[in-house]
Amino acid sequence: MGAHSAVWQGYVDSSLMGSGQFDKAAILSHDLSGTEAYSPGFTISAEELQGLVAAYKDSGATMTNGFKVGGEKFLAIRADDRSLYGKKGKEGIIVVKAKSCVMIAHHPESIQTTNAATVVENLVDYINKY
Repeated sequence: MGAHSAVWQGYVDSSLMGSGQFDKAAILSHDLSGTEAYSPGFTISAEELQGLVAAYKDSGATMTNGFKVGGEKFLAIRADDRSLYGKKGKEGIIVVKAKSCVMIAHHPESIQTTNAATVVENLVDYINKY
C-alpha cells in the first residue's frame, strides 16, 4: 500500500467505521477505476465500479434501475452528480464523490439512512477543503 492508500485506510477505519453508523465502508479512486481502501470483506467488483460510473452519468436511469455494490442491488433514493443513496429493505448505502476520491458506506437496518448520509457528506465536505 502506498502512502496515499494508508491515509484513505485511516478515513475508512476511523471516520467511517469509527462513526458507529456503518458495517462496511470503502474509498474508491476519484475516477472509480479501483478501490483505495476498504473495511474487511467489503469488495466491489470491476463490473460494479463501471455500474457506478454509469449511475453518475445518468441519474434518471439510476433512479429507475437502482445500482449494485458489494454484490447487493439497491433501489436508488437519491442520484445526482455528487451523491447516490440506495436502500435494500432497511439497509442502505451512501456513495459520495469528493474531489480526490469516492466514499462508499453501507449501514445496517438499525441506522437511519439520513443519519448515515450526514456522516459521509460531512466527511466529503471536509476532504474537499484540502
